[in-house]
Amino acid sequence: MTATTSTRPTSEALFRDDEVRLDGRDKVSGKMRYTADFKPDELLWAAFTTSPHAHATIVRIDTTAAKAVPGVRAVLTSADIGPGKRSGRMLFDHPVLAYEKVIMVGDRVAAVAAETREAAEDAARLVEVTYEELPAVLDPLAALAPGAPRIHPERATYHYLGKTPPEVAHPNVQGCYQYHKGDENIEAVFARAPHVFEHRFRTSRQHAGYLEPKATVVWIDRDGTVHIQTPNKAPYNLQRFLAHVTGVPLEQIVIEPAAIGGDFGSKGWTTDEFPCYYLAKVTGRPVKRVSSYTNELQSNARKHAAYTTLQTAVDDDGRFLAHRSTVTYDGGAYAGGLPSPYLMPGATGYSTVPYTVPNVSIATQCVYTNTSPGTHVRAPGGSELYFAWEQHVDLMAAAVGIDPIELRRRNVVRDGQLMLTGDEVYHPMGTAVLERLEAEMQARPASPGRAWGMSFAVFHTGVGKTALDLTLQPDGTIEVLSGVPDQGAGNHTVVQRVIAATMSIAAERIRFRRGSTREARQDPGAGSSRVTHIVGRAAQAAAQELMARLTQATGMHVRDDRFVDDGGRSESFESGVARALGGTPLRVTGEYDGTHHGPGNPSDYSFFGYGIDVAVDRETGAFKIHDAVFVADVGAIINPVAHQGQIDGGFIFGLGTAAFEELVLDESGKVTNPSLADYKLPTIRDIPPFRTVLLEGRGLHGPFGAKMAGELSNTTVAAALLNAIANATGVRITELPVTAERIYDALQRS
Repeated sequence: MTATTSTRPTSEALFRDDEVRLDGRDKVSGKMRYTADFKPDELLWAAFTTSPHAHATIVRIDTTAAKAVPGVRAVLTSADIGPGKRSGRMLFDHPVLAYEKVIMVGDRVAAVAAETREAAEDAARLVEVTYEELPAVLDPLAALAPGAPRIHPERATYHYLGKTPPEVAHPNVQGCYQYHKGDENIEAVFARAPHVFEHRFRTSRQHAGYLEPKATVVWIDRDGTVHIQTPNKAPYNLQRFLAHVTGVPLEQIVIEPAAIGGDFGSKGWTTDEFPCYYLAKVTGRPVKRVSSYTNELQSNARKHAAYTTLQTAVDDDGRFLAHRSTVTYDGGAYAGGLPSPYLMPGATGYSTVPYTVPNVSIATQCVYTNTSPGTHVRAPGGSELYFAWEQHVDLMAAAVGIDPIELRRRNVVRDGQLMLTGDEVYHPMGTAVLERLEAEMQARPASPGRAWGMSFAVFHTGVGKTALDLTLQPDGTIEVLSGVPDQGAGNHTVVQRVIAATMSIAAERIRFRRGSTREARQDPGAGSSRVTHIVGRAAQAAAQELMARLTQATGMHVRDDRFVDDGGRSESFESGVARALGGTPLRVTGEYDGTHHGPGNPSDYSFFGYGIDVAVDRETGAFKIHDAVFVADVGAIINPVAHQGQIDGGFIFGLGTAAFEELVLDESGKVTNPSLADYKLPTIRDIPPFRTVLLEGRGLHGPFGAKMAGELSNTTVAAALLNAIANATGVRITELPVTAERIYDALQRS
């Protein structure tokens, strides 16, 4: 599927070689243990009674029949755990068990623990709940209409972790973000502009598509310590949230390490741990819950749908003079899955626009609806925004008669310029990416019904604060103890290779151990494209400290896995370590705070673009991708195989967003395609030829100049595909996913 061209300069010797994944052998052999594999002694299974209604008052709950099922050990409702118990990441609005009313299909009303999974599920079905249905709103625009039902009338009483919750203009708004730059009278700028363009777009609800359903195992020791196995990728945050909801002291909650079977953003938020804790507390036994895929697709957190309106003023030379946008996200029933203080997907999203615009007005909001909650899914907010922005740019280019690449080139951020949101960029390579993309697309001329389309964007290398420990043993091996999970991206292998390159030793000497929240130091978790940056730098700091200690003890330096001195004398690494340590292990800590703020502190951004070559059958609307090329500025590459895997996987993920995936609701709020047979993930048969061209500049902050890869390649596939379809057919599709039916209908209307 993939051909790769790289223009990167010679990097550290180790990084030129393909890596051996630390978890690779266990994964391919089946030895790796995921949460669903854990089976503690005396295990009970959990199941939940869930709401069949999108919005209803709970009149009565009768658990008598459920408790009579053989093997049932507990049946809990909100009355048993205490009403008002709500979870969240920033705003705690998600009830552990629903009380008074339900606000989406799949809301948990009761929790059951039983000796077998079958008994638990049978009992959950026998919980009798009497409802009085209420009017439901399934669309964010309808939720903002006059007279719309208030979904969270008690919102003002909910706990909020930030300083001040965002002020909202409507009771059904979860959160909002507004930004203004430049002329205060932006209306006058638009009025004076030679050209003003306005376009509207819509994206769909989408599941993250991981193949490991969410699961949890909870048990409580005799001393009251709570242990949790979970694929949550931000364990320290989960520990904190559990402490707040349950009242258990933070130090008595231990999130144990477990493998994560795919994430794609959405396993930063898991909620089954909360009711399972109460079941374990009542029964005194371990409790396990493994979600079904029907439940995953119906009621677990998903990607936000969005309505986007973009308006841009342009001069006769194609320069952007002003930009105004309005974005309304479908946040679903709860904002609990959003960690942003604005309660928005991906904070603002607009730091990902690669253009400089002097006058800007942005208004974005996330709205409650009676549907499954939205959460962060791979590049949250970015793919929704790119889908709109990059079609918007193509539409403007056609209207003013400027080549689409040239229009982008005239407006891309360059050295000394600020991005749309005022951010400073270290060594922007947008122009280089555009020039290479232009050359790659010219390699194959278009023909009738077939054309190239492109998209262009930028993504920020994530930030955060972390720490880890290195312990050098007298035999020359090094143990890394860190709390960072590996959600499939090769995070632990990155750490191993950074330490090996920093110390100039063989990577095989370094062993990685992910510790529990009791053992390892604080870490913000995998996500936001930050792990290589912040964990890599913490590993680098620890390795440098270790080397300084060894040099001080031996009077020698390490080079090519041996100790050497200025006189040319050398000895093996094992011998030098044994001499330096004297039989006692040496432990050091590496810390790093990657948060860079304020003027004069430019950040690392990766510029990237897609070219997609599409042929469309005008008789049916069916289309075929003949070629796809991805050009990106990626910084230094530490794990070559995993890096390419992230790009390949991102392309496939983006293709799913563009052309396959949509959670479809009926008028009652139920998902009509709640299985992988009906929810269409792309398979290997759907993947077209795909090429990558990597332009390796150097990052400012990451280890050895590394930037990011995880959220790089999925976000702009849809825009490039739809631009290509428009170029091939003359019709513009502004709604996802793009299907043959939608293309055919548009062709008929045209």
